[in-house]
Amino acid sequence: MEPGIGSKGPPTDRDAENITRVEELAYELKIEEVMSKNLLKLALETRMGEALDAFRQSRISGAPVVIGDSLVGVLSIEDLIRCLRSNDLDAPVQAYMSRSPITIHSYDPVVEALKVFVDANIGRLPVLDEAGRLVGILTKGDVTRGLLKALQSDYQEEEVRRYRASHLFEDIVSDRTSLILRYKIRQGDFTHGGAASSYIKRALLRLGASPQIARRCGIATYEAEMNLIIHTTNGGTIRVEIEPHQISIDAYDDGPGIKDIDLAMKAGYSTASEEVREKGFGAGMGLVNIARCVDDMKLESVVGKGTRLRLRIYLHNQEAFGESYTHN
Repeated sequence: MEPGIGSKGPPTDRDAENITRVEELAYELKIEEVMSKNLLKLALETRMGEALDAFRQSRISGAPVVIGDSLVGVLSIEDLIRCLRSNDLDAPVQAYMSRSPITIHSYDPVVEALKVFVDANIGRLPVLDEAGRLVGILTKGDVTRGLLKALQSDYQEEEVRRYRASHLFEDIVSDRTSLILRYKIRQGDFTHGGAASSYIKRALLRLGASPQIARRCGIATYEAEMNLIIHTTNGGTIRVEIEPHQISIDAYDDGPGIKDIDLAMKAGYSTASEEVREKGFGAGMGLVNIARCVDDMKLESVVGKGTRLRLRIYLHNQEAFGESYTHN
């Protein structure tokens, strides 16, 4: 078995990504999306022997006990075992069922059910709707199947996105084809710092860029994005133009400008405030890291008017977007 969830080996970066997505799905999926809707219901007067036969035929280990659509109890395999020990199969279900069972609502996220399963150490949860009516049953198996189905759907949707994106330049006939991505970056918005570069990197991968090209572009745009967050007055804009043979990145703002560009390009030089440094930013390596990742870099700045950073990454024939593209 490959290292990952349930294995003994240390988790890899890819495992961590998968785990993160499962955790996200636990918050995104609602109980009603994964619960069992076709469930066996027992009446108060149902005999325990009948319940035993029903459990055996349906291959289940528990069932809700109802009056109409109202839940009044739950009968589990443990209750049946107690009944068998007492040789009391003619007794009604109400004599052995668990009353006032723990329930969950259909509109709750799956993560709430997981918490209950752990805290209460139970194997099933009756599911109620907003009106308190029984609408389903949820087991740990239901959760597992629901998460696996959602992951599979995620994978298939991502494959479709990648296919469509990777054929974008092939399907369009023009003298010059390009895709432009534009992001507004807010000054001081550390909460969303790195979001734009993450979107850009994902777009490149979907278009068919190699991981190395996507990584270089991702690092360069991340550093440019953080510079806009840290050093500008009103934030700025990142514009990325993706063409079959090159990627052009333009990051610009309207102030305060850079007094000494040569000094700003030196490793370790930074004008970041102490507050920003305490957050772990402003080490003075941003422009240096950008220069390492791109093929061409031009920095223009006027004090009091703003700064413009122009970057370019060239794509060789094997890296160019569109399988039929040939570099002239």
